[in-house]
Amino acid sequence: MELLASLFVGKPLNILALAVLFLAGYLALRFTAFGIARHPRSLLIASAAWGLYAAWEWLVKIKTPEANIRVDLFVMWPVLAILSAWALFRAFR
Repeated sequence: MELLASLFVGKPLNILALAVLFLAGYLALRFTAFGIARHPRSLLIASAAWGLYAAWEWLVKIKTPEANIRVDLFVMWPVLAILSAWALFRAFR
């Protein structure tokens, strides 16, 4: 968990990079010969969720840079983890 916190908390560019990876996965499955996935749209949903989280982190970083206790992460991280796992499972099953 510490690794995830060091990668994502307060680093909206890292989060945006993960959103772009989900988007690239969606585009690869949608428009190439590898498009054997049944539901690549789930990767697009995960990409949008991570993009919104990147925007939220950027807003928190700009508005309250001294915020060191982040209660919002108790809600956001489990939702993002479940959504990401669901998207990957649904796209590649």
